[in-house]
Amino acid sequence: MRGAKKVTEETEINAASAEHDPAAGPSATDELAAVQAERDHLLAERSDLRDQLLRAQAEFQNFRKRMEREKVELSDYAATETLRALVPILDDFARSLKVETADREYAKGVELIYQRLTESLKRLGLEPIVSSGQPFDPHIHHAVEMVEIEGVPDNTVLEEYQRGYNFKGRLLRAAMVKVAVAPASK
Repeated sequence: MRGAKKVTEETEINAASAEHDPAAGPSATDELAAVQAERDHLLAERSDLRDQLLRAQAEFQNFRKRMEREKVELSDYAATETLRALVPILDDFARSLKVETADREYAKGVELIYQRLTESLKRLGLEPIVSSGQPFDPHIHHAVEMVEIEGVPDNTVLEEYQRGYNFKGRLLRAAMVKVAVAPASK
């Protein structure tokens, strides 16, 4: 037992002298400072990596939303072009309904087809622009004739030559109209 006590005392003496002797190696305080510096470095690196991860996730979410929005815009654009091709057919139907015919059943059939087509296009987002009696708006009307007339407010749409349409809130085709203007003073 005496031998064990002597070894312990020598170890303590050697440890105490090593603390004060720079040639003996790093002290516990120096090791602690090095470990804390490494810990701080790793925490900062972890924080940077976490920030990069969050930014990458946010960029991915933004990319996904942008792709979905572009996909919808592309389908709307394709639908717009299809409707641009169908609108003249609607015009032809409307003109054919204004012509008198001897065969009432035929006229009724054409009218039913026209109604069904317009209802289907409305469900897709096609909206006719109501022009007659409305104030002239150059954003949705195309004036093809201007008539001086009394008793009607200036810049009022008198007649619609060709119906205009909006598609999902955007102008698809401007209405061609006749507009009233105030008579020139003599």
